[in-house]
Amino acid sequence: MATLNYTGTSHSFFVLVGIPGLEDQHTWISLPFFISYLVAVLGNSLLVFIIITERSLHEPMYLFLCMLAVADLILSTTTVPKALAIFWFHAGEISLDGCVTQIFFIHATFIAESGILLAMAFDRYVAICDPLRYTAVLSRAIIIRVALVVVMRSFSVILPDVFLVKRLPFCHSNVLPHTYCEHMAVAKFACADIRVNVWYGLSVLLSTVVLDSLLILVSYTLILNAVFHLPSRGARQKALGTCGSHLGVISMFYLPGIFTIITQRFGHHVPLHTHILLANICMLAPPMLNPIIYGVKTKQIRERVVSTFHSGTMLSLCD
Repeated sequence: MATLNYTGTSHSFFVLVGIPGLEDQHTWISLPFFISYLVAVLGNSLLVFIIITERSLHEPMYLFLCMLAVADLILSTTTVPKALAIFWFHAGEISLDGCVTQIFFIHATFIAESGILLAMAFDRYVAICDPLRYTAVLSRAIIIRVALVVVMRSFSVILPDVFLVKRLPFCHSNVLPHTYCEHMAVAKFACADIRVNVWYGLSVLLSTVVLDSLLILVSYTLILNAVFHLPSRGARQKALGTCGSHLGVISMFYLPGIFTIITQRFGHHVPLHTHILLANICMLAPPMLNPIIYGVKTKQIRERVVSTFHSGTMLSLCD
């Protein structure tokens, strides 16, 4: 077990305690974590496999969805296995380098997902508002460039976080009341001025996730304006139906995060374990629900999933 002595030396490792105040319930809490992670891994892996192997799905909307599924796999795998190790084996120890690595991948992947959702909103905007130029605007080359921009943006804005955390001396308690390392949660334990960390973290949030959400809002305002000017009711329903899955995914991504921020800002009397559980919902809900939403709402994917399982069942029966 880690030492709790307060010394002038900087800690080289931390101890994640899981859900503070609910340690005796960790075994039960681990069940939804494990089920959510299992669904996320299986669902997103199946989604990636189907989109890659089915040539009819090599369209912009599905390629962006494939990117989102890969990001979901990275996000959930970065956080959940460590949380389960804490719940099941009390293995909360993590080195400073391991903690910083987790911070990098969590935040970089989160920002990448926001960028992918913005790209998907633009895809729907072009498909509905300018359908004749859809294939020209969203060519294969453009999609590759968008993917590169999304990755480069997330890496470039989060990389400074690594150095901002690494420069801090940690001479207070090395026990973190969380299931994973998060930038400001770790920085608060430093025995140094963290104003640079605070302001940089806020500027990154405003210039990426908040800006993306505003652009998505503008995109869907234009989309809805175009949809309600369509001549027939059937055309309007079809256009709205193509956006339903994306709107569901957007809700799963942004709403838990907004609710968590509001709770942290104004919920001073909310127990700490509630804050930690809400933070984990942000990590668990989108990767688990995204493949389910698209699997149910998207006919092409639903049919391909059924076909895949039917073929597998027939092969097993033949054997």
